[in-house]
Amino acid sequence: MDIDLVRTFLEVERLRHFGKASDELFVTQAAVSARVKSLENLLGVSLFSRQFRQIELTPEGHRFKRYAERFIADWRKARHDVAMGSGKEQLALGGTWRVWDAGLQEWLHDVYAKYSHLALIVESHTPDTLVRRLLDGQLDVGFILEPPQIDALEIVEVALLKLVMVSNKPEMSLEQALNERFIMVDWGLGQAVQQRRLYPDAHEPYLRIAQAGIAMDFIKQFGGAAYLSTRMVLDEVKRGELFPVKGAKPIERMVYAIHPVRSERLELIDKVIDQFEYRVSLPRRSKVVQ
Repeated sequence: MDIDLVRTFLEVERLRHFGKASDELFVTQAAVSARVKSLENLLGVSLFSRQFRQIELTPEGHRFKRYAERFIADWRKARHDVAMGSGKEQLALGGTWRVWDAGLQEWLHDVYAKYSHLALIVESHTPDTLVRRLLDGQLDVGFILEPPQIDALEIVEVALLKLVMVSNKPEMSLEQALNERFIMVDWGLGQAVQQRRLYPDAHEPYLRIAQAGIAMDFIKQFGGAAYLSTRMVLDEVKRGELFPVKGAKPIERMVYAIHPVRSERLELIDKVIDQFEYRVSLPRRSKVVQ
């Protein structure tokens, strides 16, 4: 199967628009349509339904998407492995946006510094996609705040994430922070529940922003307050750009590593997981009970 056909299918699925997909792929819209048609002919099914100028996946398209993603991932890993040669060991890592925002980059730097011989593939995904790619064998290890309880995946606590409420004003009170310009950052359901318990009488948030990095930039530009990772705001606090809100209580979340129970890279996975600076002491090879 022509890999360009699969790439084109995934791009059309992502953008739900043939013209936009052609711009991303640097080909004509006619070429995109021809590729999708060729793929549909090969499979003997229609992958997209086109109604009222909207493009949606057919049931067959939904089923094929999973195989297409795996096909592209396996091709990328194979090409990477062949190019690196026999002296390079490969490891595919993934994290959710929340965990990357919390400081996973520092851990990645530590891993690369110690294991420079490793050929790393690094990805960012939503929690659902991260888990699916682990189960499909497209990733070796993933990092997440709220791990699923799936027998095929092992869960290991690796770091304690501390969230603190910060503002752009040095004297902002807790009441002002919560009730005037508070920005709710999506650190997952667990954090939202803890925050509601801490401040049951607080007004609805001024804004809701999914990614912590965007929220931090917004506060620095327009003001407000939000719960952000201590590692994220360390430099800003030192420079006097952000300030801890007096009276606000910190919120702690656990970061988990998840990986397939059966993997030919278990020894290597254990080694890279142990690179976390704030490794939580737990018996290895045992699951965490929620």
